[in-house]
Amino acid sequence: MRLFILLFLLCVASVVPVLAQQISLELGKSPLPLNQYYTISVKLQDQQLKEYTPFPEIEGFKRSNKYSSTKTIITGGKTTTILTITQNYAALEEGEYALRPFSMEVNGQTVQSKGMAIEVTPMQLNVPQQVNVPDLISEDDTPVAADEPEFIDKDDNAFLTIYTDKKEVFVGEGVNVVLYFYLAETDQQLLDFYDFANQLSIIVRQLKQPNTWEEAFDFTEITPENVTVQGEPYLRFKLYESVLYPLNLEPLRFPQLKLQMIKYRVAKNPSLLAEDRQEGYKTFYSRERMIPVKELPPHPLRDVVPVGNYTLTESLSKKRVAANKSFTYLFEVNGEGNLAAIMPPAPEVPPGLEFYPPDVRQDVTKRSGRVVGSKTFAYTVLPREPGQYNIDNMLQWIYFNPTTAAYDTLRPSLQVQITGANGSNALVLTRDLGSFYNIIENEDNTLVDVHFFDTIKRYTTIILLILLLISAFVFLKK
Repeated sequence: MRLFILLFLLCVASVVPVLAQQISLELGKSPLPLNQYYTISVKLQDQQLKEYTPFPEIEGFKRSNKYSSTKTIITGGKTTTILTITQNYAALEEGEYALRPFSMEVNGQTVQSKGMAIEVTPMQLNVPQQVNVPDLISEDDTPVAADEPEFIDKDDNAFLTIYTDKKEVFVGEGVNVVLYFYLAETDQQLLDFYDFANQLSIIVRQLKQPNTWEEAFDFTEITPENVTVQGEPYLRFKLYESVLYPLNLEPLRFPQLKLQMIKYRVAKNPSLLAEDRQEGYKTFYSRERMIPVKELPPHPLRDVVPVGNYTLTESLSKKRVAANKSFTYLFEVNGEGNLAAIMPPAPEVPPGLEFYPPDVRQDVTKRSGRVVGSKTFAYTVLPREPGQYNIDNMLQWIYFNPTTAAYDTLRPSLQVQITGANGSNALVLTRDLGSFYNIIENEDNTLVDVHFFDTIKRYTTIILLILLLISAFVFLKK
């Protein structure tokens, strides 16, 4: 019983650290230039982000935007997914700073960091920030609050808009869709959000497109960005963002959206003894938008070809391999597009090689309105015949590039040299014969006489008779 309890405790002790590692914190690097962000990231393995407490404040830094990235690894049929949420921090000036120890609650679990020292160095590059302002409008509703003489309505400079980075797209091409609310810095005291969570859930449902693949950007905090609109300082609130990939020729249609805000009426004659503003309501409207979807140019694979801007990275575990010794070939597609839709290229295998189904690894980063990353296919190859093999004769990957509006092909350039004798006759040795044959290597192969056990039985009988005679002699003597 004690042994069972000890084994149980050891198992629990080994499982708890593994569970604790499912959620972790990762800090940025130091030193860093003044014009680069410092980052704090939360990493979740094999789970969705449900809730988390705000990222910490850092003295001398201002919190900026956040972005998420997803890494998917498929090995031997087992899938592992790592979701990373990263918060950017902009340093206010050069100097030495300290990130104090902190903790965060993520999906009900507490994760802690010891903090670190951060050194901010002078700028390395001077990259001006630009803000693209789309065609935006807002329409006003009549305030709900009663019209009292001591309070007056003051004009505000605010609007709700749907922003898209493209006016038309090909089938399968990604389009960035963002819902923004703009508010002039000077009017911050006039407006406030009202019943935001419920309103946002309705807005998101209206933005969903049934004929697209959606890569939604994860964020739980609505934090303002400082931007300039027509020379005036504004606060920009990002309410929703995703990249949509049309699956057919159905246009993307975004209806007119509305967002109700609290609008304050200010006192005509402010007094310290009375309220200086009164709550009312105002509804802001976005303009309807429609994104046409274009058909891909004629091609035999037009209905199945991936769409995006991609490059190829490849590698061999060995460039010179003996026959019947396996090697690994990596075919990695890098770039911007719907990586989830990329399927492994089917090799045209020559007689002297055997290709096995690949392990798949996918890394996706969602940042600055773009979905970029890589998808890697790791093929295990078993050579049977000696010779030199060109990989480009076995694999090729055709895709459509929306930037050039033309089809393109990723072709391998590596070669592998197979040495040794013809391995076709050794085929039976490489096959899996079952678990029964796994014990052969551990058994003794010394020859044994077939009459060995009869000899042992004869000697055992003689020893028993001798013992019996000795016992009878001793008994008779007494």
